[in-house]
Amino acid sequence: MAAATQLSLQQQVEEAARVAGLTVSNTTSGTDFSGKPTAKFTLANPEGKSEMLEISADFDFGRAEIQAELKTYFADAAKRLKNPRPDTYVTLHGLPISFSKFAWPFHTSTSGADTYIVHGEAWLEDGAQPVLHAKVSASMTLTFAEIVPAMEQPFAESFIYNAVRKTMDQGQLEFVKSGNRQPVPVTTRYYSRWRKTFVFNDTVEQQRLDFIAKKVFWLSGVLGGGQPVWVLDPRDAQYLNTTVEDLKKVATALASDGVIQLTAGAEYAMPTEGLMHHRAEYEKEMQDSVNFTKPQFNEDMRAGKANM
Repeated sequence: MAAATQLSLQQQVEEAARVAGLTVSNTTSGTDFSGKPTAKFTLANPEGKSEMLEISADFDFGRAEIQAELKTYFADAAKRLKNPRPDTYVTLHGLPISFSKFAWPFHTSTSGADTYIVHGEAWLEDGAQPVLHAKVSASMTLTFAEIVPAMEQPFAESFIYNAVRKTMDQGQLEFVKSGNRQPVPVTTRYYSRWRKTFVFNDTVEQQRLDFIAKKVFWLSGVLGGGQPVWVLDPRDAQYLNTTVEDLKKVATALASDGVIQLTAGAEYAMPTEGLMHHRAEYEKEMQDSVNFTKPQFNEDMRAGKANM
């Protein structure tokens, strides 16, 4: 790629980051799964926390029709980077996980299937040294791809992470110490065409109350040293099939009940002492959810007692 084009891409990323209150602290070249060139940008906030943005080196970052979505991506990244662990999330079933090593952008399947694929890893984060993880291969159908503005990280990271969370909730991803990639199918069942929104979980208010409490417990209380965590993350709203406004009502209700303590304009929260007293309960839920992902065997048949 010509140097002038590379400079233009870098300038565009730097400007988008600046508007969101971030800086590009480092820029390097890379290659995608197919060997095509990519550009890697380290986005950093004033506190020194950072995350990686990787996009195709020839991606037209300045297209008018994608500017609103790019602006939202950078603005959300700036708020998420204020978390003590910006890479961590929690599932409905109480699994605290971190995402890493996602190889953006999507690449086409090498098996002949008409799909776009992105590889990455999800690690179980219980406060100890991470050991259990799932290598994932998220595959998106061509029909689903028509919904996405571009096969690039800013436009797909949210729904890919949520598809992984959803697949874990269904017990279809196993946490192991080592192993092969496990499939995460991303199909049109995760999208409502008439509402033009992603759909992952139909939740009721009590589930959302429990979710935010678990999120604050794990991501702030256990993994974040009690530092505030963003409770109005649109990724969680998408995952729970609700709105950011509803998440704010949920967080306010939890604060009124003495479960969490709100800060920074009621957008971030820390756990109260009362919430942290539920550690045994949350750890049991996490272990039960891990066990749910493991293959189950008929022990009588394993012992040769079955009538054949």
